[in-house]
Amino acid sequence: MIITREVQKRLEDFQPDYVFTYRDLNLPAETSESIIKMLNRLAGEGYLAKISKGRFYKPKKSVFGTLKPRQEELVKDLLEKNGKFIGYLTGYSVFNRLGLTTQVPNIIQIGTNQRRNKKQRDIFTVCFVLQPNPITKDNIPLLQLLDAIRFIKEIPDTTIEASYRRIAFLVGELGRREKEKMVALAEAYPPMVRALLGTIIENDCGMAKAQPLWDSLNPVTVYKLGINEDTLPNKKKWRIE
Repeated sequence: MIITREVQKRLEDFQPDYVFTYRDLNLPAETSESIIKMLNRLAGEGYLAKISKGRFYKPKKSVFGTLKPRQEELVKDLLEKNGKFIGYLTGYSVFNRLGLTTQVPNIIQIGTNQRRNKKQRDIFTVCFVLQPNPITKDNIPLLQLLDAIRFIKEIPDTTIEASYRRIAFLVGELGRREKEKMVALAEAYPPMVRALLGTIIENDCGMAKAQPLWDSLNPVTVYKLGINEDTLPNKKKWRIE
């Protein structure tokens, strides 16, 4: 009964958006089996919601139904470990946040340095995108923009030209050092990404800043994207069709 009261008391302190495991209750290790059974029972009663094995949250009701935790919260154990970033959100949810699309499918995409199999979290399928660059707090916004260029053909409910214009605007909003860092990070991306970023950097900062991207490209490769010259005036120079 003491453990039951203590668990209930600590659950009351958790916000509805907070995803937790029994370890987050900070109760004695010898009580873990009882706590796990209690959490599963509370999930069965509807007081808690279970998103995957051993992971719970307190559902919050609204006029639109039960609210889900933020995607960052649903997969936080896949983004950070022991104070170190091991992944970052990318793909559809980030494209929506960047103003590239209005759609947000039930897929959570995570950039990571290691190949991983798909996971299921509540109604979401979690997919992983291999990222060869170091994942750091400062790198993540730049990697998300580079991913948007990489998957520019796959951004839903828009056109490649509209996506390009939006990405070019967002890159233009970056500071000088961020743009230089983005150019360096792009070296690990496919040639098409380096070519498209090269057009943006040249238009924004001049060819001297875009030269490393130009030098990294095969001089005979052509990148077929279907962007017109009004949107991309230097497309022929960068061999973009």
